[in-house]
Amino acid sequence: MSTVVRTEVLIQDIRITDDTITAQLTDGRTISVPLAWSWRLSEATPEQRANYEIIGDGEGVHWADIDEDISAEGMLYGIPAQRPMVTA
Repeated sequence: MSTVVRTEVLIQDIRITDDTITAQLTDGRTISVPLAWSWRLSEATPEQRANYEIIGDGEGVHWADIDEDISAEGMLYGIPAQRPMVTA
């Protein structure tokens, strides 16, 4: 008999450097993505990057100062934020 265990990917802590976004997950894994994956965080000041809130019991992170959200699944599955298209 096979048992399927479904675990939710949840963020416990987040760290931002000049190059990476690193999340510590509740299951013990650590994942990192390039900072460039979030153009808003790339352009933010260190103070704005430091002002975040883990939301949805760890489903994601929200930066109110720059209106940015990153999900644990987006980081895990490689889904970078798209810059909006500018139309003239």
